[in-house]
Amino acid sequence: MNARRPRPAKGYFPVVAIGSSAGGLEACQKLLDALPAKTGMAFLIVQHLDPNHESSLVELLSGHTKMTVSQAVAAEKIEPDHLYIIPPGQQLTVAKERLKLEPFRSETRPRLPFDHLLVSMAADLGPRAVAVVLSGTGMDGTLGIADIRAKGGVVIAQEPTEAAYDGMPRSAINTGQVTHIANLDGIAALLSDGPEPSELVQAKADDEITAVKFDEVIALLVDLTAYDFRNYKSGTLLRRIKRRIAACAKADGSVEKYMTCLRSDPVELDRLVQDLLINVTEFFRDPLVFKQLETEVIPRLIRDKAAGQPIRVWIVGCSTGQEAYSLAILFHEAL
Repeated sequence: MNARRPRPAKGYFPVVAIGSSAGGLEACQKLLDALPAKTGMAFLIVQHLDPNHESSLVELLSGHTKMTVSQAVAAEKIEPDHLYIIPPGQQLTVAKERLKLEPFRSETRPRLPFDHLLVSMAADLGPRAVAVVLSGTGMDGTLGIADIRAKGGVVIAQEPTEAAYDGMPRSAINTGQVTHIANLDGIAALLSDGPEPSELVQAKADDEITAVKFDEVIALLVDLTAYDFRNYKSGTLLRRIKRRIAACAKADGSVEKYMTCLRSDPVELDRLVQDLLINVTEFFRDPLVFKQLETEVIPRLIRDKAAGQPIRVWIVGCSTGQEAYSLAILFHEAL
């Protein structure tokens, strides 16, 4: 940890949620091995478990860290340098900086315990929330990380080529919401670098991004991609470009090296574009508009259509589909 970095105010510490499924035990053990004895953070472990069997995760992880390791208990206050493990058959959430447990409902499919935790952490902890997506199949965590990022938190995904099963980290990365992609040693270094989540994404560029450099990056995107960001808010773009410079190992904090990387690395180019795009989506996103659709527009469309005539709806503005589902719900109810 950088000794020059001030410690956070007492009681204000990051809370790190680590999610995994297949291959996750070994990944968690290696990550804990690489972390220092004291991080000033709390860790919540969500591993997909058999709900009908006792978990031995406490014993399996205790030998890999000096932190206090325990199975999560309802109403327990979250403390730094503690590691809390989800119990089998339970959903773990955070409310008022305490742990909350509730049994899985038998009809809930698919079970997404990591998403469930991340959504609650974003609401309760805001920018103090950190999500780490490790090895696993499926896409648990893919929805919740959007909430973490929307509240100013940090999202770190294991490098898919290192993960035993790349489904979870790759699904997270494909959303464009991941702040850092790193191997397990790199994730440990990011978490060890400082206690403030916001500092994990702070640019470390040794060159100040001047207006000229900023314009050059935007012009490069116009040349190399199908996107023109020249009319976006410059402050937002600048923050996100700095964040990508800090996250790109090839750039080493240099704007010039980062631009060279953009020209030669289509993967990093796509990551920057996805980070700059404004992916905003929400169920019934504009309440007044959706109310008018519900009470006036949709009933009229249904009333006026001829027998057997289909109703086709084009959703122009949506990111991950909540607006489309909102309209489908309204049409279903009206019908």
